[in-house]
Amino acid sequence: MYKPFRSLLLTIVALMAAVSAFAQDVKWSATTEQLAGNEYNIIFEAEIPAPYHMYDMGPYEGGPNATSFTFQPTEGVEFVGKVEQLTQPKRYFDEMFQMEIGTFEKTARFAQKVALKGDNATLKASVEWMVCNDTNCMPPTDEELTIVLGKGAATTATAPEAKAEVKAAEKQAPAVPAQNDSTWALILEAIVWGFVAMLTPCVFPMIPMTVSFFMKGSGSPAMGRFRAAMYGFFIVALYTLPIAAIILITRIVGGDAVTADIFNWLATHWLPNVIFFLVFMVFAASFFGAFEITMPSWMVNKSDSKADSKGLAGIFFMALTLVLVSFSCTGPIVGSVLIKSTAGEFWDPIITILAFSITFALPFTLFAFFPSMLKKLPKSGGWLNSVKVVLGFIEVALGFKFLSMADQTYHWGLLDREVYLAIWIATFSLLGLYLLGKIKFAHDSELKSMGVGRLALTIITFSFVVYMLPGMWGAPLKALSGYLPPITTQDFVMGAGSASTSAMPADQLLTVDGKLPKHSDFLKLPHGLKGFFNIEEAEAYARKVNKPLFVDFTGHGCVNCREMEARVWSDPRVIEILNKHYVLVALYADDKKELDEEDWVTTETGKVLKSLGKINSHYVLNRYGANAQPYYILQGNDGKELVAPRGYDLSVEGFIEFLQSGIDAYNQKK
Repeated sequence: MYKPFRSLLLTIVALMAAVSAFAQDVKWSATTEQLAGNEYNIIFEAEIPAPYHMYDMGPYEGGPNATSFTFQPTEGVEFVGKVEQLTQPKRYFDEMFQMEIGTFEKTARFAQKVALKGDNATLKASVEWMVCNDTNCMPPTDEELTIVLGKGAATTATAPEAKAEVKAAEKQAPAVPAQNDSTWALILEAIVWGFVAMLTPCVFPMIPMTVSFFMKGSGSPAMGRFRAAMYGFFIVALYTLPIAAIILITRIVGGDAVTADIFNWLATHWLPNVIFFLVFMVFAASFFGAFEITMPSWMVNKSDSKADSKGLAGIFFMALTLVLVSFSCTGPIVGSVLIKSTAGEFWDPIITILAFSITFALPFTLFAFFPSMLKKLPKSGGWLNSVKVVLGFIEVALGFKFLSMADQTYHWGLLDREVYLAIWIATFSLLGLYLLGKIKFAHDSELKSMGVGRLALTIITFSFVVYMLPGMWGAPLKALSGYLPPITTQDFVMGAGSASTSAMPADQLLTVDGKLPKHSDFLKLPHGLKGFFNIEEAEAYARKVNKPLFVDFTGHGCVNCREMEARVWSDPRVIEILNKHYVLVALYADDKKELDEEDWVTTETGKVLKSLGKINSHYVLNRYGANAQPYYILQGNDGKELVAPRGYDLSVEGFIEFLQSGIDAYNQKK
């Protein structure tokens, strides 16, 4: 009983670790092969980690960084032709770059032919490349290789300092820490929801029923446990495989960029966000007892009729019946998990639904292995409906997050921070009153006494309400920074205008031409910081005041951006450095504001970009080779990066060190 579970657990952990291990080097090696006479072929080979791809040699003007080779002039070595691509790249039209590009996956091989004039020679080659996955690009990286030519020479050595630079650039890459942290956070959240789903009235009563059925069936107890384990496996498959199939088909048919565009559209466009909001409200009403949402009876009956057959087919249809019957309780939860995860990496929806389904199916397997535990389960009763009502309140709170997302990206002004907070405070106050028994719904049982668990949940709920109350007057509420609208949307902030805002000179609000910065009428920087929202204005002002530029590539729907602003930017030392030593510019990647025609941008392929978000995304991708958020660039007056960019990292000390390194690099260039 122990070994199968241990093996299963190790397999799951290994799978999750493998999927999450995105940050790896592209490993380069070089070998030589002698041709006729004194001619040699230098073979360069790259090992590319999944799920990244590397671009071919291009060239791509205004597109991704192509792979390139440069050689130091060496006496005794004559180059014959140019570097050739031995591996055929995969060519396709990339919607993101709006051009046809070629990419390599897993491995790529190149060759340079040389003629050796003497017996031996040492040649140094520098290779530069860039890798991207479905939604993020690593900064361009280079590495120096040393090739020994002549008799008995066949291998190369990588310069230690070059390898160190590769590691340093990788550590600064924003996509990696943000991705790993957010993926694991989604996994943990999915696990919690999996346990919550088990306690719903649609699912909980079926645990002893189904497990008892397996234990009483024909065959030995070991066979019963095997069938119960397969039952859990089929539940996981029925939840995970359809989602994975949809995503994979989208990727295969449309390509990486199309899949990323779909997820971006789901995360930021008003239509899906409003639909998600309405769906959450409908499910919440169902949880409150207004009506019952169920799958069509013919579908449930059809599945149930086939569950009596023997063998694995019967077990599969039993699992399908459970999934269909429990839809009214698990549907909103699965929707919550999936909708939130689609705003992230390509793998996030698959991983999170896998984590949810494993947690959801786990009780059926555990109770089959340890049937004596069934006696310890509490009896079904009114407490199950209470769980459902509590989920209804949570659905209401989470649903407004989607409406808020559309409100921010389109600047409707419906859900400013204080309005959003008022809704949450009212929702969780009503939840607290419900837990106290002061509010009752249609299917609730009479609450004769309050148990310790219910009392603890009541205390937690009202404590949460008390925590949110100061936010109505501008308290930062760092624990909720990823869920609330930015504090810049709040009309009244107690103490505003006395601390951080006064640290800036008044003319910081004006451009070089003495005008207000573009887009400052609807965009604001956090913590009273002053800056720009247009790169040309910011660069011109930075040259005027002789300061480096702090470029903040951000988004309204970027949860990690809000966390960075609430937890890192809010530190007085960070605010002081940004105020005194940098010119700030925030470039929003998902803002839907359509600009005046004079500000439109036409891409190299003739596509006209009209919205502020698309223009900013196009600029950052072409200028810096990145599309991850948050992405922080420290730039000198010559337009070049001062230090390696930084992404999502909640270390305040690390961020201060990052800012200080930019100042030091800028001063050295003076």
